[in-house]
Amino acid sequence: MDFSWSDDQLALKRSLAEFGATLNDGVIADDRSAQFPAEKWRRCAELGVLGLAVPEQYGGTGLDILTTMLALEALGYACHDNGLLFALNAQMWAVQAPILRFGSDEQRQRYLPPMLSGRVIGAHAMSEPGAGSDSFAMSTTAVKNGDSYVLNGTKTFASNAPVADLFIVFAATNRSRGFMGITAFLIEKGTRGLRVGRPIEKMGLRTAPYSEVFLEDCEVPAEARLGREGNGGTIFKHSMGWERACILASHVGAMQRQLETCVEHAKTRQQFGQSIGKFQGVSSMVVDMRLRVETARLLLYRAGWLRSQGEEAIEEVALAKLHLSECFVQSSLQAIQIHGGYGYSTEFGIERDLRDALGGRLYSGTSEIQREIVARHMGL
Repeated sequence: MDFSWSDDQLALKRSLAEFGATLNDGVIADDRSAQFPAEKWRRCAELGVLGLAVPEQYGGTGLDILTTMLALEALGYACHDNGLLFALNAQMWAVQAPILRFGSDEQRQRYLPPMLSGRVIGAHAMSEPGAGSDSFAMSTTAVKNGDSYVLNGTKTFASNAPVADLFIVFAATNRSRGFMGITAFLIEKGTRGLRVGRPIEKMGLRTAPYSEVFLEDCEVPAEARLGREGNGGTIFKHSMGWERACILASHVGAMQRQLETCVEHAKTRQQFGQSIGKFQGVSSMVVDMRLRVETARLLLYRAGWLRSQGEEAIEEVALAKLHLSECFVQSSLQAIQIHGGYGYSTEFGIERDLRDALGGRLYSGTSEIQREIVARHMGL
């Protein structure tokens, strides 16, 4: 594994960091009001963020996965709106990636270019009120009716749903086949029988809206099916593999920013006649934060490198997702502790990082699920 970067890659990192810093106006207000930053989304699309890993023929830049991770890390370092970055990643890995891999030529040409340009926003609808981590124990059904399917059921925690124009919806077409009886569908906003609930209020990532999605005799043509009938489980696992590997790349950048902020504060904040960094309790926390950044980055890029070699790297991806999500929470807690009352205040944004970080232990498979994956690969 060689994680040295070319001049072009480093130039991309610098340019995205410069761009990311321009996205910080109004972050506190948007977080407080849970406002989706539509204009910032459009600007990200125009710069090519959504198309980083998509081939040029569909309007993307066709970057390899490690370069894409580097770019997302740079955005996480400079952009303080973790919700916006989460929403972008949700579309990139849970909507665009499965369309690119499993979609027909017509579906790719119809949906990918407008999504990359920001004209269409995609949502992913898998989880249900009664099926969270047990994703495939779903009650949503899709019944074949001639040349169409009729869908009925309820989805929840559908990322981007309140602002979405296109939905990937998973439904059971043959319950007796379990995992092999799930099918994926591409359903456009405005389709009769598709209804989006109100945005669900949440603790963090407040600028990334999600909601319930209701399907009530929602009839779609067979051409709306993504991939083969019964291939939905494979599609879901494929998208989760990419999402778990990449969605927390921005957290590495955020942890690097936190570390630098804490080092500067520890050097300049005076207490009892000396900088607080001279106290072992503070310096030890800063060192721990440094250790987390370095180990998180190594696990992230190892998982990315393995996937770039054509490996699923299921265990390595699970380890990276588990470690990164837990590290961001712990480093955010220590950043608050180091800053004291300032860290607890809204103005400095550190408390927002903590609220946003906690979501990483839940989405794309909880920390407990990642541990189960790793344990299975260890033969336990």
